[in-house]
Amino acid sequence: MYTAWLGALLVGLVLGLLGSGGSILTVPVLVYLVGEPSKLAIAESLGIVALISLVGAIPLALRGRVSWRTVGWFGGPGIVGAYVGASLSQLMSGDVQLAIFAVVMLGAAVLMFRRTPSELVDEPDRAFWKVMVDGLGVGVLTGLVGVGGGFLIVPALVVLGGLSMHLAVGTSLAIIALKSVSGFVKYLDVMEAAGLSIHWDLVLVFSGIGIVGSFVGGRLGAYVPQARLKRGFAIFLVLMGIVILGQNVVAMVG
Repeated sequence: MYTAWLGALLVGLVLGLLGSGGSILTVPVLVYLVGEPSKLAIAESLGIVALISLVGAIPLALRGRVSWRTVGWFGGPGIVGAYVGASLSQLMSGDVQLAIFAVVMLGAAVLMFRRTPSELVDEPDRAFWKVMVDGLGVGVLTGLVGVGGGFLIVPALVVLGGLSMHLAVGTSLAIIALKSVSGFVKYLDVMEAAGLSIHWDLVLVFSGIGIVGSFVGGRLGAYVPQARLKRGFAIFLVLMGIVILGQNVVAMVG
């Protein structure tokens, strides 16, 4: 179990260092280090991501670094999407969900190899319906595979929503918290129907360690070159994504 707690610390560190991407490690840690069934790991991941994001969002909100109007435009459809994604999970096996999750990891790696959000130009005149569609899509992804989607949300808020990075990070955390709660609530029904129970002690301890790790990572981030760190993490995601995808494709066909 000590390796699992180290994994939780790693999730928090990555979140603190990069501002996003940490939650994408939660499901693999729960599956491969804790030994949770894939569907249960995805459900618990949503609870963990919700708690960590909420704790991170509160101080930023108090400092006025959350755009509540954008939370409504993006987060509203995201909440609906997360609930829909969690509902759709009942129609597929855990192997299929993890295969989709691996594809998401590879997509996240591609985004990290590309320009960082701080290098993007704000476009405040973009239509908000595009933000809503993006919010719905990311929400479905959240409910389906248990990722917060910060690596997708922050660039979307900058490019489509016209927010500065100053507001995008705090707004993203608020949105992630809201839609993760929505997906988690639906998963409580899904788990009950599957005869599984959420391990609340694991969720709370994992979240606590992750929160501590995020604060440590936030402080370390001032001393670590972000571009190099993103490239290294992207390579790690590619390798991990290929392994998880290969394992679950074999499981599906074999």
